[in-house]
Amino acid sequence: MAVSFKYWDDCVDLEDLEAMWADPDVRAEWLNAGEAIGSKIHLSRDPDGQPYLTQTEIKAVAGIIVRRHFVSQIDSDMLCAIATLESDRQPLATQYNKKSKETMLGIMQILPKTAEWLARDLGYRNYDFSGNQKHLYKPFVNVYFGAAYLKWLSTYDQKDRSEEFMVRAYKGGTKKATHKSTLQYWKRYISVKESLPSRKVFEVTALPTASSATTPAVATAKAPVNTTWDSRTSKEDMEEMWNNASVSKEWTKSGEKKGKVRFSHDVEKRPYLSRVELRGVSEIILAKHFSTRRVKPAVLCALSEMVSMRFVDGVGQRVGLMGIDYPTARWLYKDVGCKVYKVESVEDLTKPFVSMYFGAAYLAWLSEYEGRERTPQFIVQAYLTGPQKVNHPETGPLWLKFEEALSRYEDFKKEHEEGSCTIL
Repeated sequence: MAVSFKYWDDCVDLEDLEAMWADPDVRAEWLNAGEAIGSKIHLSRDPDGQPYLTQTEIKAVAGIIVRRHFVSQIDSDMLCAIATLESDRQPLATQYNKKSKETMLGIMQILPKTAEWLARDLGYRNYDFSGNQKHLYKPFVNVYFGAAYLKWLSTYDQKDRSEEFMVRAYKGGTKKATHKSTLQYWKRYISVKESLPSRKVFEVTALPTASSATTPAVATAKAPVNTTWDSRTSKEDMEEMWNNASVSKEWTKSGEKKGKVRFSHDVEKRPYLSRVELRGVSEIILAKHFSTRRVKPAVLCALSEMVSMRFVDGVGQRVGLMGIDYPTARWLYKDVGCKVYKVESVEDLTKPFVSMYFGAAYLAWLSEYEGRERTPQFIVQAYLTGPQKVNHPETGPLWLKFEEALSRYEDFKKEHEEGSCTIL
């Protein structure tokens, strides 16, 4: 029997439907279209009668999936762009591969055997697949497995992979990620991604504020155009960086000069910090402002690896190196008394020292959450998902991922050899 969806209610569970209604843009779009809470929600249809997701809807689905299951790991805009390229956002789309004699299904064009492998071998079981390929026509299920596959590609062969590698491998397989046959797909992907509707940074808060926080309305953040260290760092902090032996050695070797130190950039020209630079910023911030809190530089570096992949502007809805959102930073500044750096706009959080400072402040605050001394596991999981969600089953694997990120920094390796892995 052929699969057919007329309403959103036919292809999502109640929890996901409620999450869609909670998205302000989806809510506005549905209400403007005459939909009503409590009634079945019609799927949009193209001239051929095929159901499809609007850009607003796919953005919401991708955002919900990412922040529930892949926070700091996958950019939701990547999912939106691939969904547009693969199926034109049609949940019932299919494509038969004559060579492999396999049929790809749904919005992200997932092979049933790929979904089975992700669930069986890699543990992606947050959506029930149970070998029934009809489930892959459901938007949330399909996007979930698409994101899981992209996450696997992001560290393929135990190497940190670029966005270009991930996208081209998604299209043609890992062996063709650098082959000319996938280059055009990558170019189309970039074009589609750039044409996506602008996203309000805080329409979904990735790092929750304290319940007592009172924050102002936040406008949509514009990507800063200054891509040198000196344009986003005070003279005092730049002097501290030059006085850091490891940083100074790296910058001098790269031909950098005082007054105009360049950020490193990836293939999309996004600025990021080297691990030496990241370590330098963390050491300076902790030594100057948190010396009594016993937070270790490697901890901040590992968290930055997880939430931003060291990108200066952050990743997805996580802002800056440490993924601290504006409401949380303003609360820390105004109510907790962390006033070394001013934070008056979202753009301030794309400054490496500002983001690192508020990340360290939030970590220190979490260490005594609700007046109790907290374990390292609690602190890390609370930083990544919010203190209210620490006991949720999904937070467990985050500690293992944190330990993996932590192992990239020398002092952890040394402490591990000495039989200690205390982080605070």
